[in-house]
Amino acid sequence: MASRSSCAVLGLQAFILLLYTVGRNMAEQEVENLSGLSSNPAKNIFAIRENGTTCLMAEFAAKIIVPYEVPSINEVDWDLEEAIIQLPRDTEIKGKCWNNESELHLSWLDKAYTLKLSFLKEDSTKSHGKNWKLNKIQFSYNVSERTNFKNGARPGKHTASKQHLSLMVTPIGMSYECDSPERVSLTSTDHQKIVTLLLSDVHIQPFDINSDFVYSEDYRCQTDQRKQLEESLPVILGITLGVAIVIILAVYHIHHKMTANQVQLPRDRSLYKHMG
Repeated sequence: MASRSSCAVLGLQAFILLLYTVGRNMAEQEVENLSGLSSNPAKNIFAIRENGTTCLMAEFAAKIIVPYEVPSINEVDWDLEEAIIQLPRDTEIKGKCWNNESELHLSWLDKAYTLKLSFLKEDSTKSHGKNWKLNKIQFSYNVSERTNFKNGARPGKHTASKQHLSLMVTPIGMSYECDSPERVSLTSTDHQKIVTLLLSDVHIQPFDINSDFVYSEDYRCQTDQRKQLEESLPVILGITLGVAIVIILAVYHIHHKMTANQVQLPRDRSLYKHMG
C-alpha cells in the first residue's frame, strides 16, 4: 500500500510539473519590433504582448565589444583585437512574461548573435517595498561570422554572461529610464575574456504595464539624477544669489529711509534751550 501511495504522489508531482512546464511554454507571447519608430538609428524598440495587451516594453541602443584573437605578423602568435557589434534594426525577437519573471531574447544574422535579458521581481527589505531588476545577461556569439570577426584565429561559438545582477532596480509598477551610458562586463567561455555590453537611451518596463504600448511612470537612474542636479545647481545658485541681493538692497533702502526721517538731536547741549 505504501508503495502505491508513493507512486501516486510521484505521479501527481510529475503531472503538476508537466502542467507548469506547458504553461510556461504557452506563455511565449506575440512580439513586436517597433525600431522603425525610433528617430535614433542606433536605438531599438521592442514589445511583447499577451492576451492583447503589452506585458514587456524595452527600448535602448546597444553596443557589444568582444575581444578576439587574430594571427600575428610572425604567423606564430596571436594578437588581440576587438569586434564592435551593434544591435541591428532587423533583430529577431522572442520573449516571455510570467508573474515574477520575464525575458527578452534578441538574435540577428541567422542567430550568429543572441542577446538575452532576464528580469526578476523581488521583495527588498532595504527599500521596504517591491522592486524589479535586470538579474541576468547572456550574449552568445560566433567568431566564425566574418562581418564583425575578421581574420579570427579561433573560430567557434562562445557565450558571455553574468548572473545574480542587481541592475535597473526599479519600484514595481514603474518603468526604468536612463539616458546616460551603462556598462556591464560579461565573462566569456572564450578563455575567460571580458565582453563589454554598453547600453544607452534606455527605457524598459518588464512588468505591470497598465496601458497597451504605454510606459508607466518613469523612475530615473541615479546617474541621470546626479546629472540633472549638476546642470540645475548653477541655476539654483544664481537665483538664490539674485534673491539675496534684492533682499539686501531692500533692507538697505528701508533702513536708509527710516534713518533720514528721524529728528537729528544736536550734540551741543547748549543748543537744547532753543528746542521746544
